[in-house]
Amino acid sequence: MIINQTEAAERRYLNTVIGLLHQTISRLAGNLSDAYREIIEAKKYVWHNISQLDPAERAANVIDIGLSIDAGEKSKDKLRKLYKLEQSPYFGRVDFQKNTEGESDPYYIGIHSFSAEDHQTNLIYDWRSPIASLFYDYGTGQAAFQAPDGTVKGEITLKRQYKIKNGSLEYMIETSININDDVLQKELSSTTDEKMKNIVATIQKEQNAIIRNETSHELIIQGVAGSGKTSVALHRIAFLLYKYKGTITSKNVLILSPNKVFADYISNVLPELGEENMLESGFEDLAAGELAGTCTFQTFYEQIMELTEHDDDGFRERIAYKATSRFVDDMNSYIGYADQAFFAPEDIMIGQFAIRQEELRNGYASLHRMPVKPRLEKLAGQLIANCRNHDGDKPDPSTAKRFITAIKKMYKHSNLLSLYKGFYDQLGLPELFKYAQTKTRTVEYADVFPLIYLKHYYEGLSPYEFVKHLLVDEMQDYTPIQYAVLSLLFTCKKTILGDSSQSVNPYSSSSLQEISKMFPGAETVELTKSYRSTIEINHFAGKIKANPSLVPVERHGQEPRILKCGDADEQWRRIRELLDDFASSDHHSFGIIVKTRQQAEELYHHLKLSLPSPPVHLLDFNSVQFQEGIVVTTAHLAKGLEFDRVLIPGVDALSYNLELDQSLLYIACTRAMHQLTLTYIGQPSPFLP
Repeated sequence: MIINQTEAAERRYLNTVIGLLHQTISRLAGNLSDAYREIIEAKKYVWHNISQLDPAERAANVIDIGLSIDAGEKSKDKLRKLYKLEQSPYFGRVDFQKNTEGESDPYYIGIHSFSAEDHQTNLIYDWRSPIASLFYDYGTGQAAFQAPDGTVKGEITLKRQYKIKNGSLEYMIETSININDDVLQKELSSTTDEKMKNIVATIQKEQNAIIRNETSHELIIQGVAGSGKTSVALHRIAFLLYKYKGTITSKNVLILSPNKVFADYISNVLPELGEENMLESGFEDLAAGELAGTCTFQTFYEQIMELTEHDDDGFRERIAYKATSRFVDDMNSYIGYADQAFFAPEDIMIGQFAIRQEELRNGYASLHRMPVKPRLEKLAGQLIANCRNHDGDKPDPSTAKRFITAIKKMYKHSNLLSLYKGFYDQLGLPELFKYAQTKTRTVEYADVFPLIYLKHYYEGLSPYEFVKHLLVDEMQDYTPIQYAVLSLLFTCKKTILGDSSQSVNPYSSSSLQEISKMFPGAETVELTKSYRSTIEINHFAGKIKANPSLVPVERHGQEPRILKCGDADEQWRRIRELLDDFASSDHHSFGIIVKTRQQAEELYHHLKLSLPSPPVHLLDFNSVQFQEGIVVTTAHLAKGLEFDRVLIPGVDALSYNLELDQSLLYIACTRAMHQLTLTYIGQPSPFLP
């Protein structure tokens, strides 16, 4: 028998559930207010009676207050989830009949679980619960899910999807497939909000498999533009925090994000799913910690600006070599050679004390598992401890210090930078190392992670042991040597994601195959379906840079437009027309994406002066927040973001003609969800269709 068979019955049931939610919220809010009043009274009591309480009583009171505060925080967190459910209690339903039972039971799936006090079972099941996987993985018919006790088999007899907003049922769809296409189309056709949202109502079967993967130590996700790979990875973290509650918290999860704006853009997802945001860092933050006191370095953003604004073959050559797997092999060979050749022991005689060459050689070899600097210090300590003169006396502190200095000098290089430069001398290619700024001894960005890798051999690295899961986004922008460093710093499980078609720097991009080589036991999955852009925009972008893997979702819209302009004034008029049209539309975001930082700054200031409203925002490398409305930025910083409309001005043959330009243009085009326009003056870029 089907419970709530008609839409009218479903509406009545929804009102019942919302009523129970409201009752629970009222009760919990009241209890929370009482609890906070009791905590304040308890604190007052301790404060007023502090002199009369013995240490044991004081400690007991402090512990009680601490426990009450913890309980209050948990209630507050539960209350936040209930408020969220009150607006939209659930989005799906599956009726499942177990093979061992006679009748099917309905399971309503929501963003969080909920059971009222007088109900024995859940009224709403969390989207991460085992039973909820039926909703994502199956249509009606035979199905199974993994319960804690093993596989449960049976049949899905009914499946429904709902859109509930502000407590009201907007529509209900009965479906025999896993996610109904009508629901997906409705979600994809909506305008983009200020930040990335959760996708629990439309998770696809292949995405669900990634989210619920518990076994892979390293999971590499190759996803085409608009495939939802970042969102899927964040939902995977939410699932792992739910599944392993008590073992792992958000404080044990670190995301390496490409910039602060991107970190802000994705910051809504985990809190929407009821989890605290994880820790966030960038590769440069890691590098700054490891190279403090050794050198200053060029940033990745500065490297990209250098590439887009200057034509320097030597610079490109240095970057390209250091971005290969061969470079890692060459570094390993150099480390092996250094271990054999750079320690040159000699007999040491200081007064009546002597340490023989053979003792030094054998002692150094026996400590081969240690980094060079601590190895030399330990070697000196061991040999000095065993050193005696003819009278059997040990060396005094002054003599011991001279021995230590002499032993350290036997290693060819006295610091990390000298050892690193020696690598290029050994190759016979000293020109491959060059300071970005000689006066300040600022190294190029391409040298940063090779230096850290060499530091592991020379000084040692300390792994980040508190991190139990590492999330690496935009994997294609990181080189094999960076992944080699990650393996040394993070021994935990990893989720690595990106798209090899979306590199902002083709001279240092890594393919899926190269990344897989760095993690031989990794599991690799591909997401080929693109949900962001219309078919017309996807086809247009595919002509700029072919991506045969990409399969667009069937959603149509306007054809992208290429507007030829006679001069700068005409181009400016066209831009004004597009902005006026946007201002009168239902769309929320308009991305103006240019090639260089200078172009972005000039256009932003021009727009700000001539457009009193709506407000215009400049998104540069110093930005920390993603803004709605009109955003001016570069293709490099737009990566990972999406806009309702995108304008790419100045796409002429002079500006876009290199391989790097082709990648930047492809990235810019694939940011558009609904509308794409390009303008140029003079000759169009050869990459334009």
